[in-house]
Amino acid sequence: MLPLESVPNFSEGRDSATVGAIGDALGAYARLLDVHADEDHNRSVFTLVGTESELAAALVAGIRVASERIDLRKHEGAHPRIGATDVVPIVPLRPEDLERARAAAALVGGRIGEELGLPVFVYAPPERGPAFYRRGGPAELQRRVDAGELAPDYGPSQLHKSAGGVILGARTPLIAFNVNLRGALTVAQEVAAIVREKGGGFPGVRALGLDLPRAGLVQVSMNVEDWEAAALHEIVARIEQEAEARGAEVVGSELVGLMPAGAAAAAAGAALKIDGFDQSHVLELRLLGE
Repeated sequence: MLPLESVPNFSEGRDSATVGAIGDALGAYARLLDVHADEDHNRSVFTLVGTESELAAALVAGIRVASERIDLRKHEGAHPRIGATDVVPIVPLRPEDLERARAAAALVGGRIGEELGLPVFVYAPPERGPAFYRRGGPAELQRRVDAGELAPDYGPSQLHKSAGGVILGARTPLIAFNVNLRGALTVAQEVAAIVREKGGGFPGVRALGLDLPRAGLVQVSMNVEDWEAAALHEIVARIEQEAEARGAEVVGSELVGLMPAGAAAAAAGAALKIDGFDQSHVLELRLLGE
C-alpha cells in the first residue's frame, strides 16, 4: 500500500530555529522529504509521507510545536493565513486513495481539536478552499463563527489567541509554483487575475499578486491544481507576455515543495521541443513502473 502525503504550511519562514523544531517534530514520526521556507511570505511548507497513523502523529507533534513557538499576533508576511499552522492538506499519491486521505484528515482533525484545543476548519475546494477561510484574516474568521455563518468541524469555537486555527482537508496533488517579476505590485496583481481560472485564465489555477520587499521583487503566487490541464511552461509563457506588456520582466520562478514527475517531464519536453514527450520517456520512471 502506498503512503499518503501531507504538505502542512506553517506561518514562520524567518526563524530558522522554529522551522527546524517543527521539522524535527514532523520527522520523528513520518518521512520528511522537503522543507521550503520563505522570508517574504514568512511561511514554511513541509512535505512528508507516511501511513495514516504516522501522519497523524507527525502532524499533531508539528502543530503542537508551531502553536508553542509562533504568535500570530506578531506575525507579518505576504501570504494570507488564519493560524500558526495555516493549512494541512492530506494528499493521495494515486486517485483511488482519495477516500483514504479523507479518513486520515478526519483522524488528524479530531486529534488537533481534542489534544491541542485548536479549532479546525475542513476545506472542500473549489467552493470552500483555504481562501474561503482566510478572507479577512483571523479576526474576520472569528466574527463569522460568532455570527453563526460557519463553525469549526473539530475543536472549540474560539480561535486560539496566539495560534489561531487550522485549515485541514484532503485534496489531489497540486503544484505550488511562483513566478517572480521586477516591476510594480499592481502588475503582479493584474497578471495573477489574468492567469487564474476565476478570471478566465488557466483551468485549476489559483493566483495572487504579492509583494516581496526583502527580495525587491513582486510575485505571481500560484497553486496549479491540474497540471495536465494547465502546463507550467504555458503558464510561465503567458505571465512573461502579460508582464512585458506592462513594463515588467520575469526574473525567475520558484517551486514550493515537490511536483509530480509528469509535470516536470512535460515542461522538459516543451523546452526541448520534443513532440509527444512525457514521463513514459524518462528512463528511471519507466523502470520504476515495471
